[in-house]
Amino acid sequence: MKQQELIAQVTEYFTRYLEEHQQRKTDERFILLEEIYSRNDHFDAEKLFEDIKRKKHRISRATVYNTLELLVQCQLVKKHQFDHTQSLFEKSFGYRQHDHIICKNCNKVVEFCDPRIQQITSKMGELLDFTIDNHTLILYGLCGDCLRDQTKKKS
Repeated sequence: MKQQELIAQVTEYFTRYLEEHQQRKTDERFILLEEIYSRNDHFDAEKLFEDIKRKKHRISRATVYNTLELLVQCQLVKKHQFDHTQSLFEKSFGYRQHDHIICKNCNKVVEFCDPRIQQITSKMGELLDFTIDNHTLILYGLCGDCLRDQTKKKS
């Protein structure tokens, strides 16, 4: 799916959500939605705010935070708590389940998808009598760059 088609779909979805929940349809909310769906990274609210400001949009920090929470509620954005201090966000509409590997040194986040994880999830739900609708798997370690840096420092 092309980026413009995706943005059109999420805009339509978000519009319906706002109408159904009697929320205001503001230009700022749709600018933020488009900015999020134009990127391919994990981001925090401050990074999003800075990027929006750099593009000369007049959107307050509070609007960024509030809109992010609204987008999480309507499942257009997924919120991750990878460490104990900072929430990271990513777009989620039309994206299949994926998992993450995080470097404990540089905080690099890498996404991966392995169908065996879904098989395990389904099997565990079956065995333990659960209906599982989503999962989160986060693996922590050192990325290749950080591992090489550590090895160099020891030499």
